Amino acid sequence: MSDGTNGVTVVESKPPMWLAGVAVCGLALGLGALAWSYTLQNHLSTTQQNLDTATKQNAVLSEKIQETNERMRAQGQALAQNVGMTQKQLEDKSNQLIAVQKSAAAETARLQKEQAATAQQVGAVQNDVSSVKTDVGGVKTDVATTQADLAATKTQLTRVMGDAGVMSGLIATNHDELEELKHKGDRNYYEFTLSKGAGAQNVGTIKLQLKKVDAKKSKYTLEVSSDDKNIEKKDKNLDEPVQFYSGKSPALFEVVVNNINKNQVTGYLSTPKSAPVPIAVP
Repeated sequence: MSDGTNGVTVVESKPPMWLAGVAVCGLALGLGALAWSYTLQNHLSTTQQNLDTATKQNAVLSEKIQETNERMRAQGQALAQNVGMTQKQLEDKSNQLIAVQKSAAAETARLQKEQAATAQQVGAVQNDVSSVKTDVGGVKTDVATTQADLAATKTQLTRVMGDAGVMSGLIATNHDELEELKHKGDRNYYEFTLSKGAGAQNVGTIKLQLKKVDAKKSKYTLEVSSDDKNIEKKDKNLDEPVQFYSGKSPALFEVVVNNINKNQVTGYLSTPKSAPVPIAVP
């Protein structure tokens, strides 16, 4: 640019365009920063208000929590007392139950012991009863045997023809049969045992003397003394009725030898009930 007055050319300088852009950007940034600052301020205020509100709420909540804690503490103490009492009651009840169980166990043991003793006694009684039954059975058997023996004895008691040709009464071939005859009571019976070589032996109202014995052949010889007479009965057989008459009113006497040994014989004398009996020596 030229100035006509002075003839000086003046050249005007214009600011560069990028600077204006920078200025505009800077202005925009400043305005943005101001707006952000304002917005941030508002946000902080809101946050502070929210924080204050939250603080107040926390305080209220804290008070409620404290109250709740106090109430729970009180309830806990009361519950603890109740639990303590209940625990004591449970212990007492448990002790009572234990005592009852011990007593029941002792009673059960006592009953079992008594039961065992009773069972043992019952077993002993049963054994005794079994023994008694066995004994009774044995007695019954013995009685049955005796009865059978008696029946057999009665059957065996027979009548035999005597050496004098007279039918004899019942004869006994052993001591048991002789006892049966005695019980019948039909005649008088006198038992004797004669030995060879011995003198005459009184038997009832007569005398008998053994003269000879043959055990192998079951024979014997004896001498009978009756009414001042001696009668020899020679070679008589076992269980043979040896007959003779004796007495003022002659009655049939019988001698039966039912056992013969080497030098000895055993038997009995049979006399009628009406015949004289020997005089008893005081």
